[in-house]
Formats: sequence, C-alpha cells, structure tokens
Amino acid sequence: MRIRSIGPALAATALAASLLAVPALAADYLRGSQVIEAPEPPTIDRGINWSGFYFGGGAGVSDTKFEPGTGLQDLARFAFRNTLLGAEYDMGALVNNLPEKRDSGATYFGFVGYNWAFGDVILGLEADYTRSGHSYQIDDFIARRAVTSNGTVNDYSLTTNQGAKLDDYGTARLRMGWAFGNFMPFATIGGAVGRFNTTSTVDATWRFTRTNPVTGALENNVVASGYPLTVGATKKNVYGFGLSVGGGLDWALADNIFLRGEYQLIRFADVEGTTTTVNTARAAVGVKF
Repeated sequence: MRIRSIGPALAATALAASLLAVPALAADYLRGSQVIEAPEPPTIDRGINWSGFYFGGGAGVSDTKFEPGTGLQDLARFAFRNTLLGAEYDMGALVNNLPEKRDSGATYFGFVGYNWAFGDVILGLEADYTRSGHSYQIDDFIARRAVTSNGTVNDYSLTTNQGAKLDDYGTARLRMGWAFGNFMPFATIGGAVGRFNTTSTVDATWRFTRTNPVTGALENNVVASGYPLTVGATKKNVYGFGLSVGGGLDWALADNIFLRGEYQLIRFADVEGTTTTVNTARAAVGVKF
C-alpha cells in the first residue's frame, strides 16, 4: 500500500519541476542568451582622391588684343630734339594714336602642378607654358611744311612703325577647387611672363629753304644735318610681366586620368609701347600620381 502511494507523488514532483523551468528558460532568452550581431555601418564612397602631383597638356583658341601706347609720340619728339623746328612745333602731336589690333588662333600648352586636399576643399599650385605666335604691326606716314620764327621754310616727314609678336608665355598660379566626386570646379590667380619681339621706330626726314645769314644767298631744298634719322629700335626676346586669372572644371575618368576645360585671361603690362591681353578657352588631358 505504501509503495503504490510513492508513484503518484514522484510524478507530481516531476511535473512541478518542469513547469518551474519554463519561466527560467524564457527569462534567459529575453536576457540575450540568443546573441544577434549588429550590422556593419555602410561604407561611404568619397570619390576620387584629388591630392598629389599631376601633369598634362592640351590646346586652346586664343584672342590676343594689342593696344599701342604713346611711345611713338615720344620718339617723334625725340627725333627733332634740340632744334628750333622741334621747339616751335610739337612733333608728337602729329603722330596718330594707333588703334588696337587683334590676332586669334590655336595655341598649345603644357602644365604641371600639385594638389592638397582638405576634405572636399582642394588647394594647389600650378605652372603652365603656352606657344602663341600672335602679332600685329601698324605703319603710318605724315609729311608737313612749317615756317619757323627765323624765316626758314621746313619740309619734314615722319614714318612710324609699331608692332609686337607674342612668341610664348608661362604662368604660375594658385588653384582653389571643390571636389564633387569625379568633378572638381576650380578658380586660379597668379602671375605671367611673356616673351615678345617688338618694333617701335620713327624715320624722320628734314629739308629746308632759307636765306643764308652770312652770304645772303637763297639756299633751296637743303638736307638738314643728321637727317634722314631713325629713332627707336626693333628688339627680340623682350620679356613682359602681367597677371593671370581663370576658372575651369577637372573631370576624373579614373583614379589617375582626368579631362579639363578652362578659361584663362592674361594681361601683360606695357612692353616697348604695347599692352597685351590674351583671352583663351582651352581643353586638356592630365595624369595624376
């Protein structure tokens, strides 16, 4: 009788233990016994690395404007210096103010530079060299008769020649850009030096008719001493200095190859009587390291 009463008691005890274990397992599950790994953060693609050394070359179309100054007027006055004719008549006023001239066509250039990246801001230094060959030349002639205070009848003429040729030039510029993935718009500012061949001359002639103050004889069509006279000079490899500004866009085709479109403006100071301005639209391909 006692043995039979033990069986139901053991069964009840086992059932109670199993029921008590269910809340414990649920609590372990809620406490994280099942570990789930957090997803990795997404990788941000910042595009091309624009920093580093680069070089390249290309071609452009340039419009070069030449503006003659007042150098010929000064030369005309100089041609008749220390004479009564030059003292009583302003020879420089007889020389016309020459009009500006333009020359345009293809130009070819190479460039080299280095970029520093500060996030999306790009700062760099760049130098370039351009072959130009643009030029102008203006000739003029004027002849006059004038009577000076001593009664002399003077016949004189001025032949003027003004011109310049811009052989080539180089610039050194600061670049400032902003990176947008594979594209980088930029602006530039810096200095320029150009190599010119120049001509600025005045050929003067002078003949006179007068009564000889000693003999009283009439002297006709006498060539003045020292004339014909040429003042001024033709010069080669004259260097002019100026400023350069511009802007453009670099487009990276790959990590180390890019295309460029750019506008550049250069203004050279007076070189032997001529001020020169160069406007250029140009395209190029570059390699970056």
